[in-house]
Amino acid sequence: MSACARHNVVTHGRLEGRPMVLAHGFGCDQHMWRHVWPAFADTHRIVLFDHMGYGGSDLSAYDPQRYDSLRGYADDVLAILEELDLRDVVFVGHSVSAMIGALAAIEAPDRFGRLVLIGPSPRYIDDDDYVGGFTREDIDGLLASLESNYLGWSGTMAPVIMGNPDRPELGEELTNSFCRTDPEIAARFARTTFLSDNRADLARVTTPALVLQCSQDVIAPDTVGRYVHEHLPESELVQLTATGHCPNLSAPEETVGAMRSYLGL
Repeated sequence: MSACARHNVVTHGRLEGRPMVLAHGFGCDQHMWRHVWPAFADTHRIVLFDHMGYGGSDLSAYDPQRYDSLRGYADDVLAILEELDLRDVVFVGHSVSAMIGALAAIEAPDRFGRLVLIGPSPRYIDDDDYVGGFTREDIDGLLASLESNYLGWSGTMAPVIMGNPDRPELGEELTNSFCRTDPEIAARFARTTFLSDNRADLARVTTPALVLQCSQDVIAPDTVGRYVHEHLPESELVQLTATGHCPNLSAPEETVGAMRSYLGL
């Protein structure tokens, strides 16, 4: 089976336009970009896909060993780019997909033109002077709760991750997205995500990057966004007024505006 079939690749926009590949975060699928990608369809070739285990991906291709590291997901991205023969790609990665995109760009820099990293975090756990937002005890408790009662965890955590308590429909959408995921796959992806440490990889990224940092983000706080910006060789940092961790849903106009400005559109 082709990489595009495995990952439910869907394309929009101009076939001859500059490729823009959008990668969703934990517990989500490509549907989460529905408020963002249409703004670029007139100028770009839009490529949407689902990470293995999510959305319309082929669950029979899921390999626990391959996906015990973010590099397995980065290899999937590269397989899609190679199959479609895409170069000069604008890669838009939300949350954990920001680091997945960074790892892919390190491996094949000739295929990437720009990175847009939304709510990135190279490490979620505090470490000496590094503030990731969580202690190891926090993460261990989060993973234990997720693994013992995934549906309950989703109902509690999704609204917290989304933020915007005055718009409960957003938290409900994220909850529903989490709940559509196979609990075992979700637990493995959560462990891979929250125990990852990609700080040393940032210096190896040669692709220019835009870091979009949300306000009041409980998953990737301001200190993390600044850290990513300071340790990437070539990056710009934009602090959004959007709150929470999912501006692609809660503030798509501001997200699109920052992307368009960065890309000179």
